[in-house]
Amino acid sequence: MSEILKMNLLKFFFLFFIIFMVGCGDNSAKTPTPTPQAQAPTGKETPATPELTVLKVPMPSEPTSPDILVVGDDLGIFQKHGLKMDFVGVVPTPQYVAAVVSGRIDVSPGSHINRTIAGISAGAKILAVAGKTETSQRVPHMIGIVPKDSPIKEPADLVGKKIGIPTIGGCNEYTPYAWLDKFGVKDPKTKVEVIVLPEKNLEQVLRQGEIDLAMIHKVPEDIVKQGEFKIVFSDYDIWGSEGGATPFYFSTDYIEKHPDTVKAFVAAVAETMNWANEHPYEARAITARRTNTQVERVYERYFTPNGIIRPETAKVWIDLLTAFGEIKPGITVDQVYTNKFNPYYKEES
Repeated sequence: MSEILKMNLLKFFFLFFIIFMVGCGDNSAKTPTPTPQAQAPTGKETPATPELTVLKVPMPSEPTSPDILVVGDDLGIFQKHGLKMDFVGVVPTPQYVAAVVSGRIDVSPGSHINRTIAGISAGAKILAVAGKTETSQRVPHMIGIVPKDSPIKEPADLVGKKIGIPTIGGCNEYTPYAWLDKFGVKDPKTKVEVIVLPEKNLEQVLRQGEIDLAMIHKVPEDIVKQGEFKIVFSDYDIWGSEGGATPFYFSTDYIEKHPDTVKAFVAAVAETMNWANEHPYEARAITARRTNTQVERVYERYFTPNGIIRPETAKVWIDLLTAFGEIKPGITVDQVYTNKFNPYYKEES
């Protein structure tokens, strides 16, 4: 046998020996990944999703400000607090009290506190549980505007003139009356003519000269940017931050039967309002998208910090409505609202 052949045979046997040893090596250290079926049970089951408590609420129609119920629903804040908003359709603002009392809706989505007070005075068993909007100097609740070239500058100039308002009663009518009265025009109801028109039409009617002053819910800086109107006064000029409250309220029957739900609702709207104050444009955009409204028609609002209702925001309207004979004397702030369901509220000792 040649030397070359011997060398090749040796290489062949050596290679075979190596392959054999590797193939027969100990695999006990290699732990195969078990299949899901092979894994031992842990004794823990996936928890079921908790059932949400449903609240019937109205769907806003052509909103002019962010709707907190829509915003909170869109952000998932209500779901986080165990609630689900059931938007049952449009309910006109003047019908909120009756709708809550009858159970058509479970909670008012927030209208001016004068309506809460007037409803209670008339015998409605309702109670406000959280604030919604408040007045600030930059974002008042209502403003009175006139054409830029109007001679109206002070209350006396408005005597004998026509005021356009969105609805009779409440903030729309009594804000201009209070301004006139505060600055010397007594018995203001008899000194001006009130014209009721949809709010979206008021600016056009003012342009046409059919009214002399329009009461609208709009941010002053937006009016200034338009350049065609001037602001004569706002509710901030009359009451400071006290006049623009628009609380959420339930029927007292619902509150007695479902206190935990009310508490969860108050916590959720407070969280949503704090978010909306920090993200004003986003709150407007969500409302516009969900209601098929142009975002330019949804104006910024200032929402009650932590949802806590201040007593003076109720008292100022109790006093005003009593003075004008719109409610019976004797209504107290305790009949109008409570903060006891608010997790942010700390009762003063």
